[in-house]
Amino acid sequence: MYDWPELRPATDAFFAVVARNLGHSMALTRQNDHSAAWRAPDLLLSQTCGYPYTHGFRNLALVATPHYDAPGCSGPYYCSILFAREHGNPSAFRGARAAVNAPDSMSGMLALKAAFYAHAEKGEFFAEVVATGSHLASLAALRDNRADICAIDAVVVALAKRHRPQELKGLMEIARSPSVPGLPYVTIAGDVKALRTALQAAFEDESLKDARAALLLTGFSVLRPEDYQAIVALEQRIEAAGGLNLL
Repeated sequence: MYDWPELRPATDAFFAVVARNLGHSMALTRQNDHSAAWRAPDLLLSQTCGYPYTHGFRNLALVATPHYDAPGCSGPYYCSILFAREHGNPSAFRGARAAVNAPDSMSGMLALKAAFYAHAEKGEFFAEVVATGSHLASLAALRDNRADICAIDAVVVALAKRHRPQELKGLMEIARSPSVPGLPYVTIAGDVKALRTALQAAFEDESLKDARAALLLTGFSVLRPEDYQAIVALEQRIEAAGGLNLL
C-alpha cells in the first residue's frame, strides 16, 4: 500500500526474502486494481486498508499488522494527520472544501469524518467534497487551493517528509484522528502460519536492515479480526451522532 517508486527496490528485496522462506522464487505482482487482487483466489500475500477489510473483503485471511516508525504510529496502530493551509480548530472549517482520497479509505475518509462529525448538523459540515484518488493528490488539492482540509495516513506523511517534502510545502498539521489498527497483511491462498514465519524471518534478516528502514518497518503484531471491529465501531458512533456527508 506504500509502493512508491522510491521504495520499490526495498519492497522487492523484502518480499523476495518472504517468498524465499515460503519456498517460492516469484516476483511481486503490481497492479492498479487492488480490489481485483483482494478477490483473486490465488492471492498469496497482499496489504489492504482496514476499511475495505471490514466492509467488503472478509474473504481475506488476516496474517499480520506491520509496525511503522512514523509519528502517529504505535505498534500495530496508526492515525491520520489532518492538514490545512492555516491553523484552526475543527469548528473553524465549517463550510470548507474537503479533499478525500477514496470512499473506502480509513485514513482519508473515515478519519476525516471522525475529526469533524461532532461539529456537524444533520450530516452537513463541508460545502464541497473533492474526490482525489490518492493521499498525495489530496495534498496537491490543498496546495492548489482546490480544497481546504484533508486527512492523510501517518505513514504517507512520514514518507513524504523523507522523500517528497515539497508535497507538504505550505501545509500544516491541525489535528489527528483517533488511532485504529493499521493496514494488515492478508492472504486468500496462503498458509497463514507459514506466512507469519516467513515475515518473521524477513524482519530478522540482517541483510534487509536497510530495506526495512527505507520502508519504515520495525516489526509486526498478530491481531484478531475482532480487533479491526474498532473501525466499524468508530463508523457506527459517527452515524449514531448524525454522520457526516462525504463521498
